[in-house]
Amino acid sequence: MPSVSRKQRKTAGMARAIQKGEMKAKPGTPSAEMAKMKPSALRDFAKTKEKGLPEKKGKKKGKDKMSLKTD
Repeated sequence: MPSVSRKQRKTAGMARAIQKGEMKAKPGTPSAEMAKMKPSALRDFAKTKEKGLPEKKGKKKGKDKMSLKTD
């Protein structure tokens, strides 16, 4: 599965470095959580080309989880 944004691809690259032992994981960071993924899945995220990817993924149009809550 390819990355959907540049930030996701960069985070996957950092998580891959953590798995290889090239970088230390800081607890609670997204890269530390992604490092728990299978190496093959993480490799797919990390090898995605950045050309044409948005910096950040946009929100879906429509209702979100927060708007469904009632007071």
